[in-house]
Amino acid sequence: MARTTSDIVIDAPADTIMDVIADFGSYPGWATGVKAADVVDAADGARAKQVHFILDATPIRDEYDLGYTWDGNKSVSWSLVEKGSMLKSMDGAYILEPLDDSRTRVTYQLAVDVSIPLLGMLKRKAEKVIIDTALKGLKKQVEAL
Repeated sequence: MARTTSDIVIDAPADTIMDVIADFGSYPGWATGVKAADVVDAADGARAKQVHFILDATPIRDEYDLGYTWDGNKSVSWSLVEKGSMLKSMDGAYILEPLDDSRTRVTYQLAVDVSIPLLGMLKRKAEKVIIDTALKGLKKQVEAL
């Protein structure tokens, strides 16, 4: 499954950005379409291993669980562990690259497969919109801190 990728520079250190990414309860406030994000499994009070999402991003409305793998403040990747009614698969990652003490390049990679047929070009365009919207929301959330 090919991944769609985009990046943005955020005026904050990597640890601050990763703290916002790991704060799933705040997602409905900044991640477009996310109505709820509830941690299902956290490793002994550490960052979440599994999160249940309720998504309402027209035309996709679904509930699903993502499993997360964290590499400190360098990256986090996820994949679909509990399918929804529309999502057949989802794999993604945030990769953080410090540029200096106060700026970080955040790269978002995403591959999604849905149960409704979509041409490859339309699927990649939808992934690109999801990625760009998420990166802008993340930047706004982090820089408002």
